[in-house]
Amino acid sequence: MGIRPIDIAKKLGITTSALKHYEKWGIVPPAERAPNGYRVYTEEHAAYFECIRAMFPGFGVDVTKKVMVKLQEQEVDEALWIVSEVQARLQQDKILAERTIRILDTEQLDIVDARGRKKELTIGDVAAETGVPTSAIRHWEKEGILNLPRDQDNGYRKFDDAQIRQIMIIRILRSANYPLEVIKDVLQELEHHHVHNARRVLKDTLVYLNYRNHNQMRGVHYLYQLCRVLKLV
Repeated sequence: MGIRPIDIAKKLGITTSALKHYEKWGIVPPAERAPNGYRVYTEEHAAYFECIRAMFPGFGVDVTKKVMVKLQEQEVDEALWIVSEVQARLQQDKILAERTIRILDTEQLDIVDARGRKKELTIGDVAAETGVPTSAIRHWEKEGILNLPRDQDNGYRKFDDAQIRQIMIIRILRSANYPLEVIKDVLQELEHHHVHNARRVLKDTLVYLNYRNHNQMRGVHYLYQLCRVLKLV
C-alpha cells in the first residue's frame, strides 16, 4: 500500500504543495496515481523527500537538486563527489576564518620571497595566498568594496598586508551571507585600526560555519539512508 502525500507532509512539517513542487522540479521520481487521481507515494519517495528537506539547510537548493538528479540517474559516485566538494569548501572557509582572526591579532602576514625580502604581490599571488579567484577580486574592486592602489608607473594593482586582510575578510563574510553594507562597515573600521568589531564578526562567522557543518552532516546522513533505500550502496 502506498503512502498518502498528507502523511509525508505532516511528518516533514511542510505542505503537500511542496511535495508537488519537488516532483515538478524532477528531483523525486514521478508518483503513480490512485483511481481517484491522487498521488500515491512509496517508501522510496518518502526517503527522497526526507533527504531533500535534510539537505536544504546545509547544502542549499541548487546542490540538493543536482544530487537528487544524479541519484535518479544512478550516478551515486557523482552525487557523493558533489557533496564532498561543498564540504571541502566549508572546511576551507573555516580554516581561512581562523587564519584571518589570527592575522587581525598579529596585524601582519609576513609574506616574503625566497631571499626573505618583502614580496611584491601580483593579483595572481594574492589569489593563490587567499584562495579567492582573481575574477572575484576584480569584481569586488568594481563594486567599490575593495579600494586597491595602483602603481603609478605601470598601472598594476598594488597589494600589501592591509589589502590581503580585506580580501580574506570579504571572502569569509560573503561565505556567511553577510550583506555588502555590513562588509563595507567592517572594512572601514579596519582602515581606522578598529579591529574589535571585525574580530567579533569573524567569530560570529565561525559559529555560523559550525552550524552549517552540523546541517551538512545531518544532510549526509539522510543522503546515505536514501542511497541504501535505492540500493545504490
